Amino acid sequence: MARILLIEDSPTDTAVLTQLLQRNGHEVFAAGSAEDGIEAAKRELPDLVMMDVVLPGMNGFQATRALSRDEQTKQIPVLIVSTKGMETDRAWGMRQGARDYIVKPPREDDLIARIKELLDK
Repeated sequence: MARILLIEDSPTDTAVLTQLLQRNGHEVFAAGSAEDGIEAAKRELPDLVMMDVVLPGMNGFQATRALSRDEQTKQIPVLIVSTKGMETDRAWGMRQGARDYIVKPPREDDLIARIKELLDK
C-alpha cells in the first residue's frame, strides 16, 4: 500500500499507530521529533506524513508548515493526529498546510478511511 512517515514522540503511540498501519498493509517509518521528521520526509519522500502536534523542540504545526512550503515535500499530504481536539487547533493545523486532522485516539476504521482518501487525491 503506502509508505507512511509517522512523526510522534510517544513510544506508546508510535507502537500502537505503527501496528495499526502495518495491519492495514502500510509500510511505516517513524521519527521522534519534528526536525528528524522533516529530514526523513526529504530523504524518503513518503506517500503520507502523520504528524503529532506536541513534539519536543519544533511543534507539529511548525513542521507541517515547513513541509507544505518546501518544494521537495509540498506534494506529500500531512495528516495531523493529535490530542488537541479544539476546532481552533484543527483550523490552525489546516492553515499550516495539513490536508486532514484527526483527534487521538483515532478509531481504526476512521483513520484508515481518511488515509485512503488522502492517498487517492
